[in-house]
Parts: sequence; C-alpha cells; structure tokens
Amino acid sequence: MRIPAEHLDKLRTLPDRLKAVLTGQDAAIDLVAERLQHGELGLTVPGRPKASFLFLGPTGVGKTELTLRFTEDLLGPDRVVRLDMSEYQTAERLGLLLGTADEPGRIAEGFDSCAGSGTLLFDEIEKAHPRVLDVLLQLLDAARLTTGRNRVLDFSAWYVVLTSNIGAQRIMTLRKSKYETMERLVRQDAQRELRPEIFARITVTVVFNKLGYDAQCEIAGDMIAKECAALSARGFAITPEQRVSEIVIQRGYHERLGARPMRDATELLIRNALARELLSGGEGAGRLVPHSGGQQLQLRPATS
Repeated sequence: MRIPAEHLDKLRTLPDRLKAVLTGQDAAIDLVAERLQHGELGLTVPGRPKASFLFLGPTGVGKTELTLRFTEDLLGPDRVVRLDMSEYQTAERLGLLLGTADEPGRIAEGFDSCAGSGTLLFDEIEKAHPRVLDVLLQLLDAARLTTGRNRVLDFSAWYVVLTSNIGAQRIMTLRKSKYETMERLVRQDAQRELRPEIFARITVTVVFNKLGYDAQCEIAGDMIAKECAALSARGFAITPEQRVSEIVIQRGYHERLGARPMRDATELLIRNALARELLSGGEGAGRLVPHSGGQQLQLRPATS
C-alpha cells in the first residue's frame, strides 16, 4: 500500500499538532500518536479496531479533549460517538445501547452518522454494567457488533477509547514522584478494578498527568484567546490585555478539577463583560481589561 507523501507528512507532525492544542500531557500524546500512526499506516491486527486506548487520570486533564482532537485531525469533524457509561449501569440499559427490534440503538445511530470511520468513546468505563462490558470485549476482539435488529456493524476502520478516573486520587497525592512511578502505580490500580480481559484486548493504556499551576496558566491564556476569537467571528471585536489572564486564573484555577473550572471562568467573565457593554448601549467592541471594582472584566474603547 503506497501512502501519499502529504499524508505521511501529516502523520509525522501529528504529535506536534496535538501538543499545540493540549497542554501538560506530552508523554500521553507521544504514546497515543505512536499508535495512531500505526493505525493510519495499516500496521494493525486485521479484524480489530485500528487502535484501542484506555485513558486514565483525574477529571479535566484532557482525556476526552485528546480524543476529540486526534479524531478531528485524522478523520474530520463530528466523527466521535460518545457514550457516557454512567447511563449504562444496569442490564436493562443494554437495549438503549444496542437497540431493539424496533429501535436502532445509540451505537448504530453513531456508526451511521460517521460514514464508516470514526472514534467510539466510552466515558467512565468503570461504571458500565458487566453485560455492557461483554459487548465492549466483543468489539475489541473482533471489531464487530450485532445490534438489536441483527445488523452487524464493522468497526475495523475505527478507533476505540475508554476513559476512567481510576487512580485519580493517587495522581493528585503523588506530588514529587516521577511520571514513570505514577504511571506504574495508576496502572496497578486500574488492573485491580477493571476486568483483566479488557487489558488483554486494549492496544495501549495511557496515564494522564494532573495539571499543575503553570500548565493551567498556559491553558487560561489559550482559552481567553479562543473565546475572544470566537466572539470576534460573531462581530464583537474584542482584544484582551495580558492582565486579563490574572483575573481568569484567580477565578478558574482548581488543583483537583483541572481545566474545566478554568474554561467555565473564562467564558463567564468574558461574556459578562460583553453583556454589560451591550446592555449599556455599546457595540461590544474594544479592549478587554480587568474591572476596577474587583474580580471582573470590562470592555473599554480601543482608543482609551
């Protein structure tokens, strides 16, 4: 199989592109990118998904974000079928997952919407009922699933990602340990809690680091830039000053919850400033600066 030169170039630079959009997880990205390169080059086991991953780590560190980003990069937008396993904690919910004689089921609906290739994401896999795990093992072993309508779905052109918060507490308490030590201990935690058959079929287990203060500061800067760019694309010409990040970090930094509170703080503070400007009769444009009254932001005219 001859692979076009432009696709080879894209695969070679894949790790750098993923690191540019996900902060603080270089070791995890290197592991994932290696297997993605194998998958895109056809260096996989026939009759199985192109690669399968178990992502372990605390909430808000980028497990789902990395899944979304590598799928968009390699396969295109809207190619992730995301299934929250907290919805499938009983045997009765299996029908919702696979469908019945009268209903298609969520996996079949997602499979059809992704036109033959995509990523199947099982969030919080430790919460799934054993019968759901049986379905997953079949998928990992043979890249096929039979729906409630007796339709056979072929996932051999797909990636499969399982996420779990197992080991999160250990990651948060190991403050000065090397990454390799933390990774080994978290893997041991996961092997005690999850069925051994899962590990026998997973391509690679990836442990994500907690996001320290410096990493979250960098994330805050990226989030501010993206939020202002998105609003500018809607006609609101907003230019953030450097001091804005200080306010966002004060409101959004959380040692245990990772980047999610930072994202929420970024959106709330910037949109509040824009809303106040619009409600006062302004045009929603100008410099975004800290508010003189406290931990808020405000818009000022670009010339002031």
